[in-house]
Amino acid sequence: MQARRAARELAFILFSQFDKKITSYSKENLDDIILKSVRILSSSANDDLKVSLGALLDMKNKIDDYEAEHEINLNRPLDAANISVPLPMTADLKARIDEMIEVAEKALLALEIAEFTTLESQNEVQNYAITIAQNYQAHHEEIDDMIKKYSTGWDFDRLVKMDKDILRIAITELLYIKETPMKVVVDEALELAKKYSTDDSATFINGVLAKVIVDNGIQ
Repeated sequence: MQARRAARELAFILFSQFDKKITSYSKENLDDIILKSVRILSSSANDDLKVSLGALLDMKNKIDDYEAEHEINLNRPLDAANISVPLPMTADLKARIDEMIEVAEKALLALEIAEFTTLESQNEVQNYAITIAQNYQAHHEEIDDMIKKYSTGWDFDRLVKMDKDILRIAITELLYIKETPMKVVVDEALELAKKYSTDDSATFINGVLAKVIVDNGIQ
């Protein structure tokens, strides 16, 4: 995983922890919340892996039961070991495996972010996440005004907080940090939306960012 991508995920989780006005947080507060965020990631990864393991065990038990109850094995002597039998349909197994792969990938990603953040040699992750937060602190009114302006037909106060936070991070990078290519910032924002928010969020976020980019002449 690239350090900047890990930093954006960490910044997103950092933003989700804010429980008071953004400007009231000091650098030390942000460091403390980063630590809490890493713990949340690790705990979430642990839970996801337990879910994945449970699903794997459940699938194995179902396959064992199917094998044992197949007519080929029902007609074998009681002390004889079961023999493998053909499965009638693969679609259900594929769907369950896809679900487990998705859960495992999320868990691995969370653990990677946690590792990136805690390694001394990877301070870029924590530093960049805090840079995003501090730049948003300095320009939060302008950034939120842009979100309101470009969220045509939407009440800002009723927008999903996750969507607002993803937009806040992306707009902060686009307008005030300017270290990452525009396409990368947008693509990463859409990935965060697909991972953490609702089905319609990616389209909404893409639309808002497109207007920000055009009106501010970002290339």
